[in-house]
Amino acid sequence: MVEEVKKVLDMVRPALQADGGDVELVEVSADGVVKVKLVGACGHCPMSTMTLKMGIERTLKEKVPGVKEVVSV
Repeated sequence: MVEEVKKVLDMVRPALQADGGDVELVEVSADGVVKVKLVGACGHCPMSTMTLKMGIERTLKEKVPGVKEVVSV
């Protein structure tokens, strides 16, 4: 599942980079929780929670079976 998550993050990464940010994969747990770190402009943006839940989490849930939640660390 880790490789699938990495592929999907590579798909959403250009949109984050266009705004001066990025996402780093920290961990994919056995229970389907994906831990990521938002960096650059995304790390302190007031919209980062929305980006995380409505963008990254939604896309991962659609494309990778078994992903239950995405959390920022």
